[in-house]
Amino acid sequence: LNARTVESMIAAGKKANALKIPVIFDPVGAGASAYRNESTQRLLQSVRMAVIRGNLSEMSFIAGLEVSTKGVDSAAEDESKDPVAIANKVAKEHNCVAAITGEIDTVSDGRKVYRIANGVADLARVTGTGCMTTALIGALCGTVFASHQTSSSANYFNATIAGIATTGIAGEFAKERLTHAGTGFGTGSFHVALLDAISQMDAATFREKAKINEV
Repeated sequence: LNARTVESMIAAGKKANALKIPVIFDPVGAGASAYRNESTQRLLQSVRMAVIRGNLSEMSFIAGLEVSTKGVDSAAEDESKDPVAIANKVAKEHNCVAAITGEIDTVSDGRKVYRIANGVADLARVTGTGCMTTALIGALCGTVFASHQTSSSANYFNATIAGIATTGIAGEFAKERLTHAGTGFGTGSFHVALLDAISQMDAATFREKAKINEV
């Protein structure tokens, strides 16, 4: 993150807003440093976000709470915070879909809240799975936009839930596949198996495996 890239993000975000294209914001490391905090606030003030997805520490910072994070991962000290209340607050204040990913994921549009129980602990051991999830959300929101040419938050709400659940289901398949192989595996093997599982995801598998419940 630097001054050039922040300016690029703002320019791209404003253009997307003008064209009614959904903007997906992943506030990596928000709460961890003054520069990231300032950049997060500036982006939120400059661009209308369709979806904001982060871990509990990052989303707690956006909600205006004190956080303990020192890097890009959620801090253990922040785990006592209520993700449902935080997601609701962010969604209402920024008129967007707010998603908090973790052991149990939480998604709110400010009116309704769903929680997603898919996933395995190995996902947290691979760098970039949060960013990968945000990319899936962006792809699905883009599909909604291309299909309907609308900025309906309800459509983006469903797309966000689907993107997050896809990562979780893929993580479950990746671990199951490697475990059944009968050999020990590390994070590298899991990462590749995760990508394989995402690439092979289909609607039938999603419907069978998704663990999504309204709060």
